[in-house]
Amino acid sequence: MATDYDSPRKTDEDINEDSLQELQARRGDKGTSTIDVDPDEVAEGMELPGADLSGEELAVRVLPRQADEFTCSRCFLVHHRSQLAEERKGQLICKECTA
Repeated sequence: MATDYDSPRKTDEDINEDSLQELQARRGDKGTSTIDVDPDEVAEGMELPGADLSGEELAVRVLPRQADEFTCSRCFLVHHRSQLAEERKGQLICKECTA
């Protein structure tokens, strides 16, 4: 495409004004785009700290410790054998607890 170097060039202010005018035109075209949200529906999904959860029941499947896992004697978490840092007097310790 050929470029006409003799034509007047736009300054930075002209470019900013053009883009501002374009944005205002786009904003006017869209109108109002508000969403009606019922605050009661939003609050139903939120749990407050200290809420009484005694009536709630969790459904979690617990797997027994696998052959390639161990229980850390300090944090009592089950880790994979790759996380074993050391063994002291028959007690297994993970890398996180030795750090």
